[in-house]
Amino acid sequence: MELRQLSYFVAVADEAHFTRAAERVSVAQPAVSAQIRRLERELGEVLFHRDRRGVRLTAAGEALLPHARAALAAVERGRDTIASMRGLLRGNLRVGVVRPVDHHLAEALGEFHRTHPAIDIMLTELHNDPAVEAVSTGDLDAALIGLHGQSLTPPIRARIVAVEPLVLGVHRGQVLARRNTIMLDQLRDQPIITLTRGTGLRTVLENACREAGFVPRVVAETGDLASLVELTAEGLGIAVLPRSAVGSADLAIVQITRPRLRRRTALVWNQGTTTPAGRAFLAVAGKHFPALSAATVRIIWRRPGLRLDPCCD
Repeated sequence: MELRQLSYFVAVADEAHFTRAAERVSVAQPAVSAQIRRLERELGEVLFHRDRRGVRLTAAGEALLPHARAALAAVERGRDTIASMRGLLRGNLRVGVVRPVDHHLAEALGEFHRTHPAIDIMLTELHNDPAVEAVSTGDLDAALIGLHGQSLTPPIRARIVAVEPLVLGVHRGQVLARRNTIMLDQLRDQPIITLTRGTGLRTVLENACREAGFVPRVVAETGDLASLVELTAEGLGIAVLPRSAVGSADLAIVQITRPRLRRRTALVWNQGTTTPAGRAFLAVAGKHFPALSAATVRIIWRRPGLRLDPCCD
C-alpha cells in the first residue's frame, strides 16, 4: 500500500468522480484508475461502486477512508515537523469558525500571516458540532466555537475566550418591547426565530427551555446571525441572541432573567494532532484573545471530560 494510492483513493472518495479526482491530484485519469485497481487487488476488496450514476464508496471503502486520511495527515505533520526543526514553518493552517468572524481571531490570523508568510491559511465556516468533529479527527488545527454544555473529551482542549449575555430582541411595535426584563418561561407561547439546529445558540435556547418545562415555538430559523437580527427587526417573531449581535438594528432589548443565559465562546484544539503551524497559531492567538479569570472558568464549567487551559500552548 503506497501513499500515492491512498492519496488517489481519498481524492476519488471526495470528488465521487475519477476525472475530477485526477484533476485534483494533477495526474492523468487512467493513472488514477490503475492505482485504485492495484490497491483493490492488494486489499482483496472492491473500494468503489462504479456505475452510470457515478462513483461511490463500498462498505470496504467506507472502512478504509478514515485510516487513509489519518495516514496522509500523519505524513504531512511529519514533513511540517522536520521543516519546523530547520526554522522554516510551511504547509497549511486550518481554522474553523462559527460566523461571524471574531475580530480577535482576525487580528490573530493577520499577525500569524505576517510572521509565517509561507503558511497557507484555510478558514472554514461551519457550525459547532462539525467543527468539534473536524478538530477531533485532525482535519482542523483549531476552531472558535460556542460552548453550550457539551462534554469535550481528551485530547481536545479548550480555552474560553468570551462570555456574553443573551438577551431578547423584540420588534418595537410588539407588546414585549415595553418590558425591561422577562423570565424565560414567559416565552412559552411566543413565536421565536432562532438559528438552525447544530448551532450553539439554538442548543442553548432549547436546553434552557427544556429545563423550564416547555419546547420553544420556533416559527422561523436561519443559519446566519445577521439574518436572525433582520428577521426579528421585521417583526416575524422574537429572538434570543447575543447583545453584541443587535448592533444598530432597530430592536427593543429585554433582559432575560431566571435563568440568565450566556453565550460562551472557546478556542478548541486537539493536543494529539496539532501541527507545528497549529502550535504557532495557538501561541499567537494567546496574545489576542482576552483571558478570563480562573474563577470565571470554574463557575462556567464543572463538567468532566473537558480540559480548560488558561492560555494556549
